Amino acid sequence: MNNPQLRVLIADADIDKRVAELGAQITKDYKEGDLILIGILKGAFIFVADLARAIHRPVRMDFMGISSYGKGKTSSGEVKVTKDLDTSIEGANVIIVEDIVDTGVTLSYLIGLLHNRKPRSIRIAALLDKPDRRLRPVQVSYTGFTIPDEFVVGYGLDFSENYRGLKDICVLSESE
Repeated sequence: MNNPQLRVLIADADIDKRVAELGAQITKDYKEGDLILIGILKGAFIFVADLARAIHRPVRMDFMGISSYGKGKTSSGEVKVTKDLDTSIEGANVIIVEDIVDTGVTLSYLIGLLHNRKPRSIRIAALLDKPDRRLRPVQVSYTGFTIPDEFVVGYGLDFSENYRGLKDICVLSESE
């Protein structure tokens, strides 16, 4: 990578290692019952695919689109569903797979929405966690990395739909 606006925060090898560890923990925690990973689009699509391959038991996947950012670097605070689930989650163990948890606004809304669909359990797996930005309490059961309050891109995370394909997670400079 040769872009002066980007600084590597987490290298791809570290991401791969941590995703394998999370997959092993989830495999251990869920020995039986339906397990559905709900990937939150678009940012979590790479993480949910890698995580599903790291879980060594049957797992189903579905996706939801949730928006609270628009085209800026900060949350608007208004949450809207842009794509709903295609399948029922009633009676299933559900893991919401997020790219990053910061304010907790989106996840607290989503958890309330999904609880009404009567799953057996709901947990959260997040590649990145920014607890310093939390406005609403959310419990992340499976955390990849806790990071400082910097704007990051790569491994599915974007800025205005750019940088999703980077293998590393990088800090985007303020000049962007």
